Amino acid sequence: MLLVGNGRVITRDENNPYFEAGAVAIDGDKILAVGNEADLKAQYPDAEYVDAQGGVIMPGLVNAHTHIYSGLARGLSIKGCDPKNFLDNLEMQWWKIDRNLDLDATRASAYATVLDSIRDGVTTIFDHHASYAEVPGSLFAIKDVVEEVGIRSCLCYEVSDRDGQEKCDQAIRENAEFAQWAAKQDSGMIAAMFGGHATFTLSDETMDKMAEANNGLTGFHIHVCEGMNDVWDSRQNRGGISPVERLLQHNLLGPDTMLGHAIHVTPAEMDIIKETGTWLVNNPESNMGNAVGCAPVLEFFRRGIPVCMGTDAYTHDMLESLKVFLIIQRHNAAMPNVGWGEAMTMLFKNNAQMASKYFKREVGALKPGAAADVIVMDYKPFTPFSDENIDGHMLFGMMGKNCCTTIINGRVLYKDREFVGLDEERINAWTLEQSKRLWGTLNERVY
Repeated sequence: MLLVGNGRVITRDENNPYFEAGAVAIDGDKILAVGNEADLKAQYPDAEYVDAQGGVIMPGLVNAHTHIYSGLARGLSIKGCDPKNFLDNLEMQWWKIDRNLDLDATRASAYATVLDSIRDGVTTIFDHHASYAEVPGSLFAIKDVVEEVGIRSCLCYEVSDRDGQEKCDQAIRENAEFAQWAAKQDSGMIAAMFGGHATFTLSDETMDKMAEANNGLTGFHIHVCEGMNDVWDSRQNRGGISPVERLLQHNLLGPDTMLGHAIHVTPAEMDIIKETGTWLVNNPESNMGNAVGCAPVLEFFRRGIPVCMGTDAYTHDMLESLKVFLIIQRHNAAMPNVGWGEAMTMLFKNNAQMASKYFKREVGALKPGAAADVIVMDYKPFTPFSDENIDGHMLFGMMGKNCCTTIINGRVLYKDREFVGLDEERINAWTLEQSKRLWGTLNERVY
């Protein structure tokens, strides 16, 4: 049993939202109790004590959309890469990377992503993977890494026609086999969605194959209307209908499906998304970095469409994304008083609901019976801090790098900014060798 104490406790439980001098009792993989530290210490005197050292104790964060395959790209410059638009960026950079990821490079990318996520207080990820150099076994390779490290993970493979029929069919099989494995395991730690890249690289036949291979087992995780090229492709080459209409026609929408970005969707497409109960996931920093636009998230909320928050692997810091979401929405609306409530709902409510759906246990709250995913933030405020202004401190004070301790599924994985039971130096050295190998292949040189 663990007792995490000596800190302010933010629970995200509406019934008991805050404890000024609080603690969290953990038994196995679940939270046993949350309350005043003195009471819990008396109740559980033999529990192993995790000292928050006056910091903030809160639920682990959920990243609803990231890409492990970009894990080795930090600092990389690919010769000749000078994108003028979003499609250029995909072709000159990201598709070049994923076409050169074999299983070892995929494993290294997973280590890089997962370790950084844990450092930033992220305890659950929804990943959308592509590694067209070696498709078979890639999700299982990632699974091995996330199991070793201990992060809660929902995985899928990015089906696409862009590299030919054989690779496309391999990607469909990888999704189906992994989804079947995850459903059989039902571990509460590893889950699966069925991934697809985007409608402009998915033929009608491929979409039908995806629906058939999935056979209702899980939801789909697909990019939609991220760039205008997705819209133009559907209108000009796919019978004149919209991307969301295509997904509807091929039975890929529904309450278990999550669509990434949705920047250029029309009101009619929003109606379809709403009526099918489909979820969206917004990735504000990536959208700005790719110069693809600002998603109409305020309108999504007005229509009652559930929207999650992700990073698209632009960062692993969900609190950074929270801040950027607020400012881009205010800038886009030319209104300095919008976006606050939506930001908090996305990160702390909708992300938690999506994770709870896929892992079949309550995630994202500190309350009895919930998953024991707890982080400690080294945050010592110099202004008043209470249950009345928690979100203000989140938006304008905390960052992921404040995280000093991360507990996932009741396991202390990261304590006082050091990984527990993990040889970080060995992992980093091996990952560096894999990144050098990848970079050398991409630029035809030795690093």
